Amino acid sequence: MTQAAHPTLARTLAPAHSLTRDLLLIAGGAVLISLLAQAQIPLKPVPVTLQTLGVLLVGAALGWKRGFAALALYLALGAVGLPVFAGGVGSFAKFAGPTGGYLLSYPFAAALVGYLVERFGLDRKFLGTALAMLLGTVVIYALGLPWLSMTTGLHGDKLFAAGLTPFILGDSLKLGLAALLLPGAWALAQKK
Repeated sequence: MTQAAHPTLARTLAPAHSLTRDLLLIAGGAVLISLLAQAQIPLKPVPVTLQTLGVLLVGAALGWKRGFAALALYLALGAVGLPVFAGGVGSFAKFAGPTGGYLLSYPFAAALVGYLVERFGLDRKFLGTALAMLLGTVVIYALGLPWLSMTTGLHGDKLFAAGLTPFILGDSLKLGLAALLLPGAWALAQKK
């Protein structure tokens, strides 16, 4: 197995490779997303949550493979009815609703951020982290908005007013927070 050009934060803090370690990191990522999903502002049809912050941080910290797996596990837990989605909901029906596209985008957004971190080391500096998080956020909207349109019939300005505009400020703040947290975590990890 080839090593990534830049190790992830998880690999740096827990370098000994083992299946148990990987499974615990994946499960921990899914739990983190589940907890962050509960911090919400209940807008309709799409609530504002801290989920996306967790998605992007998990991707960066775990790398593309484990990040994808953590988010796939999170979606599977919700699909079988565990209350991991926003508002303490869990149901396969969530995937057919207005937020389904956003949910389904999460593994891909985490994988993209993880890939950028592993390939280019973008999580070491503020601007690199911000760029990786921005690109991950674009993936979320690229899948979420068309799905929202299909399930609600909203188009154009009404679609953006329901599925994009209310989130720009919050996503910008989350992006800035991640861009501070990850380089800060690296600074601490390198002091060890």
